[in-house]
Amino acid sequence: AGLDMAAPCFLGWDFSTQQLKVIAIDEHLRVIYEDNVNFDKDLPEFKTQGGVHVHSDRLTVTSPVLMWVKALDMILEKMKSSGFNFSQVRALSGAGQQHGSVYWKKGSIQILKNASPELPLHQLLKACFAVSNSPIWMDSSTASQCSALENAVGGAQHLANITGSRAYERFTGNQIAKIYNQNPEVYAQTERISLVSSFAASLFLGAYAPIDYSDGSGMNLLQIWEKVWSASCLDACAPGLVEKLGNPVPSYSVLGSISPYYIQRYEFNPDCKIVAFTGDNPASLAGMRLQEGDIAISLGTSDTLFLWIQEPTPALEGHILCNPVDSQTYMALLCFKNGSLMRERIRDECAAGSWDEFSNALSSTVAGNNGNLGFYFDVMEITPEAVGIHRFNSDNEKVVSNFPKEVEIRALIEGQFMAKRIHAEKLGYKVSKYVERA
Repeated sequence: AGLDMAAPCFLGWDFSTQQLKVIAIDEHLRVIYEDNVNFDKDLPEFKTQGGVHVHSDRLTVTSPVLMWVKALDMILEKMKSSGFNFSQVRALSGAGQQHGSVYWKKGSIQILKNASPELPLHQLLKACFAVSNSPIWMDSSTASQCSALENAVGGAQHLANITGSRAYERFTGNQIAKIYNQNPEVYAQTERISLVSSFAASLFLGAYAPIDYSDGSGMNLLQIWEKVWSASCLDACAPGLVEKLGNPVPSYSVLGSISPYYIQRYEFNPDCKIVAFTGDNPASLAGMRLQEGDIAISLGTSDTLFLWIQEPTPALEGHILCNPVDSQTYMALLCFKNGSLMRERIRDECAAGSWDEFSNALSSTVAGNNGNLGFYFDVMEITPEAVGIHRFNSDNEKVVSNFPKEVEIRALIEGQFMAKRIHAEKLGYKVSKYVERA
């Protein structure tokens, strides 16, 4: 088939913590190509573990920004040698691990714009970053910056009312404040600050891509109602920040066409559109095609809830982000640390390590567990901040001994899901009668 005959396809990129992944889909959302680069394994020269460097203070966690660029070079070369037809790509977009930040040095925009197709990107961009190791979401070294930000705007709840979340150590505003506090000269050399998502989009655009509303909601800097940067939050973090961030845009914005570099080096179609990249959590909400009133629960090491919310009520726990699919609505995110590891421990203790036995025990007990209730936190929980195992009977008395095994199993599962519902409702999620969807 000639170039014009090739069926259109669309690329999705995922710049995650441990790998860079690409997926191509056709017009029917069928996957036609997949590939990935594992940072530890495929880029051993960067000496990462799990894609990151944990520093000696155990609090600071970063990733080398050039590792991400080199991974993109590698995956594009892999696609090329496998015979992938780049000319059929109509548009591309992607997701990045949330909260991570990239600091472009003054003059980098020219280098991006005029990238020579003879050279791989990582060679072209090696002098473009004022900070060579980007702070990422696992970093928890900014406690003092968080307190300063909350104090500057009149407290944690007030900050949540503006930005959708109280101050979190991994949130980008606090990470920027730390860099400004510790290395003002590095901050002064920086002409643009990107999130991992907008940084990745910039590589394809050949220009600085704007931050999108959804990923921008994970910075403690965006007024989530008005979709503009909050002057009081910016001022509390660092001076002159508004110029370094650029104006945020809706997550579904078409930012422009692909940079000439890719047209010349990989034979992309000049009309290939770049759609704004967003954070991994908003991308999951979009990818699962959630609609109004929907709730998605990811049961992992940590349990994550995301919800489509019309009228959110920001709280000290959880996060409200702008909805990536509909800028007039919101998504809420709740994270629970005591997820699958907690369930596995109770399975091992009460069901001889068997999920089948666990399920049988669950179905042999009645809903409501005859009023027996338990809260199971092996590690300090995020929502609420509590630790330990707490059991209550139907008279609401604290039970000191263990429950019988099948009661324990139901108490664990009911307790975990009731907590998810209660905290979701606190954030403005409305639980209504089930309505069959056409």
